[in-house]
Amino acid sequence: MSGQADGSTTEEVPRFRYTAETAAEIEQRWQRRWEELGTFHAPNPAGALKGDVPEDKLFVQDMFPYPSGAGLHVGHPLGFIGTDVYARYNRMLGRNVLHTMGFDAFGLPAEQYAVQTGTHPRTTTERNIERYLRQIRRLGLGHDERRRIATTDIDFYRWTQWIFLQIFNAWYDAEADGGRGRARPIRELEAQFASGERTTPDGRPWSELTRAEQRKVLDSHRLAYLSEAPVNWAPGLGTVVANEEVTADGLTERGNFPVFRRNLKQWMMRITAYADRLVDDLDRLEWPEKVKTMQRNWIGRSHGANVRFELDRSAERVEVFTTRPDTLFGVTFMVLAPEHPLVDELTAEEWPADVDERWTGGASTPAEAVERYRRAASMKSELDRQENREKTGVFTGAWATNPADGRQIPVFIADYVLMGYGTGAVMAVPGEDQRDFDFAQVFGLPVVRTVQPPEDFEDGAYTGEGPRINSANPEAGLDLNGLGIEEAKKQIVSWLEEHGHGNGTVQYKLRDWLFARQRYWGEPFPIVYDSDGIPQALPEDQLPVVLPEVEDYSPRTFDPEDADSRPEPPLAKASDWAHVELDLGDGLRDYSRDTNVMPQWAGSCWYQLRYVDPENDERFVDPDNERYWMGKRPALHGADDPGGVDLYVGGVEHAVLHLLYSRFWHKVLYDLGFLSSEEPYRRLYNQGYIQAYAYTDSRGVYVPAEEVEERDGKFFHQGQEVNREYGKMGKSLKNSVSPDEMCDTYGADTLRLYEMSMGPLDASRPWSTKDVVGSHRFLQRLWRNVVDENTGELRVVEEQPDVEMLRALHKTIAGVREDYAELRFNTAVAKLIELNNRITKAYSASSGTPRVVVEPLVMMVAPMTPHLAEELWSRLGHERPLAHGPFPVPDEEYLVEDTVEYPIQINGKVRSRVVVPASADQDGVKAAALADEKIAAALDGKEPRKVIVVPGRLVNVVA
Repeated sequence: MSGQADGSTTEEVPRFRYTAETAAEIEQRWQRRWEELGTFHAPNPAGALKGDVPEDKLFVQDMFPYPSGAGLHVGHPLGFIGTDVYARYNRMLGRNVLHTMGFDAFGLPAEQYAVQTGTHPRTTTERNIERYLRQIRRLGLGHDERRRIATTDIDFYRWTQWIFLQIFNAWYDAEADGGRGRARPIRELEAQFASGERTTPDGRPWSELTRAEQRKVLDSHRLAYLSEAPVNWAPGLGTVVANEEVTADGLTERGNFPVFRRNLKQWMMRITAYADRLVDDLDRLEWPEKVKTMQRNWIGRSHGANVRFELDRSAERVEVFTTRPDTLFGVTFMVLAPEHPLVDELTAEEWPADVDERWTGGASTPAEAVERYRRAASMKSELDRQENREKTGVFTGAWATNPADGRQIPVFIADYVLMGYGTGAVMAVPGEDQRDFDFAQVFGLPVVRTVQPPEDFEDGAYTGEGPRINSANPEAGLDLNGLGIEEAKKQIVSWLEEHGHGNGTVQYKLRDWLFARQRYWGEPFPIVYDSDGIPQALPEDQLPVVLPEVEDYSPRTFDPEDADSRPEPPLAKASDWAHVELDLGDGLRDYSRDTNVMPQWAGSCWYQLRYVDPENDERFVDPDNERYWMGKRPALHGADDPGGVDLYVGGVEHAVLHLLYSRFWHKVLYDLGFLSSEEPYRRLYNQGYIQAYAYTDSRGVYVPAEEVEERDGKFFHQGQEVNREYGKMGKSLKNSVSPDEMCDTYGADTLRLYEMSMGPLDASRPWSTKDVVGSHRFLQRLWRNVVDENTGELRVVEEQPDVEMLRALHKTIAGVREDYAELRFNTAVAKLIELNNRITKAYSASSGTPRVVVEPLVMMVAPMTPHLAEELWSRLGHERPLAHGPFPVPDEEYLVEDTVEYPIQINGKVRSRVVVPASADQDGVKAAALADEKIAAALDGKEPRKVIVVPGRLVNVVA
């Protein structure tokens, strides 16, 4: 007896049966053959990879994977297999297909491992890449290996540094291109100042400004600039993290370390200059609507008004942005961010005699209350402040004047208001805003409703529609009562502008991108600082700036309670590297390097462009190659085609940050004339996740899923009963299944087929190891339809199949072509299984399978199971590999149905079916349906009230 991959046992395994061992031999042999032939090499129009390029091309890209040391589980390759199937199908149609994969290889995991062990991050990263490659190569992915890159390759990050310099040496001219705006070289801005076309901030001629003053003016316009700003400092990671990398609990997304707010001078990217274009151009992209919505919400473009409030303790006025200026009469207090620059000036020396104790925070003076509150706020993460479930704040002792009615309103500070959003001040309308209502309840502040709630409204803030109420000041000529929201907005904005109290404007939630990290394992900045601390761009011939060797990868730790402490990056310890003598055009001088590094997002902003031209050492991408692979194609995609990668597949978790940052960089490079495409990714597709059962013991701790046994409907681990749940596959839930294990047991083609058959590619689906055998059995049946398992001889004959078989074959060809084109791989698998089963049933007892049937079937399975298909294609007598086609084309003759079967419903329930000629008109279909004996019996001689014929689909009889 011997065991089989499908779990069965036989007395003796046929010598030429398709088993896991057979699959392994076939897969290794064909992978070597593809490599020898350069099967997946895609030629370029120019440069080192130049070749004959057809006009019809396809650029398919997977989202940049990080080479984790944990290895892959079967959920990781889902998208990779999907893009491979799509790329292989299009390659078989004769298209020039660019499909490769690289690695987003900078990042914290390798650096943290270096801190713990002293192992250089490059050593760890390269080891992980090799492991990753071994696993994905086993799957037979058709990648052009010549184009593979990693962000840690010095030749790659040289160009990342070069792109940073282009952004640093650019500014955004909002008036260019008819007000749409675009980036321009900073030298053009300097020329405008020098000629007097543009005036300096203080009105002095440009020539009268010192060089340091000129640099300060120019630097204030750059798209990459230094800014002293509040940042999220994570001592546990030794670096600053972006707001998006902080959880709602105020911890780092990676490692769950506490986050503290500190003011640091940091590199920023002026992504806000592109806010309108980033929103508007979403309409030009073939992206999932949910991703577009996420980006729109992240950018947060809002139309509203800036309202200016006079203060009793300052000649300045506080400006507030609001999307609801129509509620101005409902403002009963004002809240400033603790960091607002006017807070110090506004803070009174002592409390008013009748101050509410709830307003004081228990302090004896306003100054003490404000200082104490500011200190507490600085210890919170930005996300924690936004959540702010418990409303806290203190009164400054100052009062503002509501411009609508002249009422005096108290000015508070509260940590739910952030300096980075709007103006760092809010006008509080507790009648129509729930956060303001909650604050008012805590501090005993009045609530004035300006929108009429419905009669059944109970309490709280009313945020619905209704006419304005309590919104008139006859003396000021302002009356909004009875108006709807839009008309009220229009009138109040006009009144504010007329009386100098404000103006209509557009505001954004998007803020400039914090672009620096206090790490070692990242791209060094191509910037040095002169003796005055002014940043100087390195000339291109001094790139790349290579990471130095350091003995200690740990950042300097500090006491988070010490307000004066600052993070010190590991690169600061490389003093010989950090302090250099250079000639930047003014003779040899001493400079200091920037010891921060770029964030991990930097390399992933532009890697698709390097895939296009990976061996170019003169340019980051040749214009001819970029134009061919990514240029605009209005003939195919419409006049408003922005260009970009033809298909980009990856998880929805990158919907905002990576995609937004990449779009920003791409647009800057387009504006500066380096690219022909306006967007990096023309079409986006989000694959789902593979989920699996996970198990927890009585402590709630996850146990290895592979060690769990099922007995009588219950589950046990090492004899103890455990609870079963369902979740995303991964090491945290201990429910991973290795692709190597599946390849060992069934072969890579079986794994590929099973993952594509599990469900729609964009939906999450449950993993079931026991179901993999079904995919393996299908391939075994396909093998048997071509190869005799006992002799190894072909069992293919040249005879012509009957018409019904040809009809089934060509319907399958038409359906599979459509499914492959639309990434409906699960339905393509279903059609292929159905056809193969039909062939098996028709010819299993005969001497052979007709070649005219089996060859198209082998072609159709090739994108899914390429190794098996190549082997069968070769055995069928073809010398040329199948990877470049052909792919079968349906014969229209066999797609025309002679008859059509109609289900017949009575009052919506199917009662019978009738077959009629395909040429029958609606009257003929109706007559045939009513003549059916089951329908006639159901009607019992009565005339139906209505008979509805849906052509080609059904008949509905209304009794």
